[in-house]
Amino acid sequence: MALACGVAVANVYFPQAITPLIAHGLGVGQDAAAVLTTVTQLGYAVGIFLLVPLGDRLSRRPLITVLLTVTALALLAAGLAPAIGPLLVAGAVVGVATVVPQILLPMAAGLVEPERRGAVTGTLQAGLIGGILLARTFGGVLGEHLGWRAPYLVAAVLTGILALALGFALPRSVPTVRDRYPTLLADTLRLLLHEPQLRRSIYFQVTLFGAFSAAWTAVALLVTGPRYDMGTQAVGLLALIGAASMFLAPGAGRWVDRYGADRVNLWCILLALVSGAFLLTGLSGGLAGIAGLAAGLLLIDVAVQCGQVANQARIFALRPEARSRLNTGYMTCGFIGAAVGSWLGTRAYTQLGWGAVCALVAVAALLALGAHLTGRRGGPGVRG
Repeated sequence: MALACGVAVANVYFPQAITPLIAHGLGVGQDAAAVLTTVTQLGYAVGIFLLVPLGDRLSRRPLITVLLTVTALALLAAGLAPAIGPLLVAGAVVGVATVVPQILLPMAAGLVEPERRGAVTGTLQAGLIGGILLARTFGGVLGEHLGWRAPYLVAAVLTGILALALGFALPRSVPTVRDRYPTLLADTLRLLLHEPQLRRSIYFQVTLFGAFSAAWTAVALLVTGPRYDMGTQAVGLLALIGAASMFLAPGAGRWVDRYGADRVNLWCILLALVSGAFLLTGLSGGLAGIAGLAAGLLLIDVAVQCGQVANQARIFALRPEARSRLNTGYMTCGFIGAAVGSWLGTRAYTQLGWGAVCALVAVAALLALGAHLTGRRGGPGVRG
């Protein structure tokens, strides 16, 4: 399941590393090519809201197989796209369909005892974050040597193989509800209104994941720009360093089981704040700048990864019969935050430079810290 989470979610993220190659290959500006990242992430948010609730209503194994097959076909269409318009459409479909990790996570949470839920969530989260980070290595290295279309075509083949494998490997599941589809969607909105702990997890995720997306979208422009003048392969290597953080996810799950989600969230917020200072050293250029970028990206990777483990452990403990719908509300808002973060990161970099991106990361972390401290003082609706 962890491997499937990583392979599936990578389809949303490898385009971030090849944005400059897409711009050059299709003869468009970098701003226009960077829209692909935002469109794919927004598609992911839409897919989570519309499709993940079906995990409570339908048998999950055939649902996952169908979604992966659609993703593989959309990736193939993107790899063959003749212009930026069809590529954006295909990217949006990829985002909508590749929501399999958000169906697998609540499925796994329902297969284990409550005292192991944090650790198991952490294991799948390790695969998820590993896919997010290694996707940039995959896209950057393959795109540098074989062109921007190659990552899409290879990903289409891998996703097709994954669809076939999961069709045989996943356990059978019994639907937890028989509600009609419109009722499932309405329930997701009701949960957002009536579950304060869900809203608390969402706020932490939106702020930190938005900062993460802003940094990773803009760093491709920085490293391939005049300050460093490197290829997209360098972006992939930076992502490879950051991918080491995925090994902390199982440990983060055990920390949540032992210390509680709020304490782990606080550690992650402070890490994100420190990462902004390290990322700022990227302005110096040269080897020192690259080292600072690597350290800052590693810290924000750890912050987002471990924070997500805490957030999902918190929400999966709320209502066992509605885990897919709880995850729907949480992840939909999270990826809207990621899409906004990508957009803001691109605008901040193109208009004000890398320093503005670092400031954006710091502001997001401070907003999360403020919410955490307010909740600790007994703010409304945060103590479930």
